[in-house]
Amino acid sequence: MSAIETTSRLSKATQFTGPRIFFLDLGAGRILSANPDGLDLKVVIAGGQKHPDGIAIDPVREHLYWTNMGNPVENDGSIFRSDFDGGNITVIVPIGATFTPKQLQIEATSGKLYWCDREGMRVMRCNMDGSGLETLIQTGQTEFDRKDQTRWCVGIAVDPERRQVYWTQKGGDNAGQGRILRAGIDIPSGETPSARTDVELLFANLPEPIDLDIDPANRMLYWTDRGDPPRGNTVNRAPMDKSAHFQAEPEILISHLMEGIGLALDLKNGRMYVTDLGGSVYTANLDGTGPRMLLAAQGNLAGIVYIE
Repeated sequence: MSAIETTSRLSKATQFTGPRIFFLDLGAGRILSANPDGLDLKVVIAGGQKHPDGIAIDPVREHLYWTNMGNPVENDGSIFRSDFDGGNITVIVPIGATFTPKQLQIEATSGKLYWCDREGMRVMRCNMDGSGLETLIQTGQTEFDRKDQTRWCVGIAVDPERRQVYWTQKGGDNAGQGRILRAGIDIPSGETPSARTDVELLFANLPEPIDLDIDPANRMLYWTDRGDPPRGNTVNRAPMDKSAHFQAEPEILISHLMEGIGLALDLKNGRMYVTDLGGSVYTANLDGTGPRMLLAAQGNLAGIVYIE
């Protein structure tokens, strides 16, 4: 029996009702879930995933989707899907079709999965069954390019109403080279993923930006940063659009994280959820007030998602 079959069978009895958070233990290859207050912690998939990093939820079909980074030098990344209880694990994007997939988002209107591919140096999407695989942004092509961390795409957010996609390029470790960029959700006619005229640079010289989320109604962009303090190991936000009220310096909402990674906004209830590689899950109001730790010592935590 394979590791995947074993973990599916172990978690098959797990059932959920009401709001939940789901998050990933990158080191142990696990998927976990808890109530929004951190109680009722459950292991959905007990292992067998190869460095899972990004997670998204389809509440209509009750499916979890996640990225497996694999070995960053092997080009063996993939995207998998399961039921909420961890059963019926299905390969959506096969091993090697994406290099090192990171944060993952579902755009429900079009029924598309969007993700960043770090060592692949690209922003990608496909249909929720894995068909229609596309590269939207390509920041490099060669092995030489791959060594340049300023080309690495990590976090992603999608604004379907304005038909735009946002992503982070993290830069070197603690190097202050991180950037957040934006482009149209589709490649302009006659252009290519590596030569697009609609790419906008929103923020530069960030410590090491990782995951993204957006509040489209209030036009605010949120992200985690795992770089060095004072601007790193934080959750940040800034306006999505340059205007008279645009802040050149992002607002720090939460600090003192142990390498912040995952981020999920609960816009209905005005709160956020955050994970770090130190193994903690945090929550706070959207303005950063009322921060508190929900869980600690849960492994090396990566992506997180909230479902009502």
